[in-house]
Amino acid sequence: MAITKKNLTSFQEMIIIYIMKAIAFDTLEFANRLKAAHFTVEQAETMTTAIASLINDQVATKRDIEELHAATKRDIEELKASIKLDIEELRAATKHDIEELHAATKRDIEELKASTKRDIEELRIELKRDMKELELRLRHDLTLRLGGMLVAGIGIVAALVKLL
Repeated sequence: MAITKKNLTSFQEMIIIYIMKAIAFDTLEFANRLKAAHFTVEQAETMTTAIASLINDQVATKRDIEELHAATKRDIEELKASIKLDIEELRAATKHDIEELHAATKRDIEELKASTKRDIEELRIELKRDMKELELRLRHDLTLRLGGMLVAGIGIVAALVKLL
């Protein structure tokens, strides 16, 4: 008997039922049901073989899941170890970078300190020189004023002496 639309629909329903019960797939019972649905013996055996092969190839067994679980567990452990190693390497590199930065900062501070001392010393010398120049100018100005006052005073005394 040929496959009809009606047979195909009931066949699809049987496949869904058997796929849902894939772990306990009974090929003999499935073939008998196909024969009862008016499939030929050859069609029933061919479909049963194909579906059994599909189930065996596509549906994971408990052993497959256990192997996958073990492999995943190993992968996770390897990943944890790798991440731990990466973190330690990063920690060491960061520590080294911080130490280098600390040393460079310390050098920069020492250089700045020395430069600041030089600048202060230069300013002190310049200020001392400027104060010396100012003192000399003030003395000169005071001397000229004092001399002018003396001349004026002597002139006044001389004028008073003449008048008197």
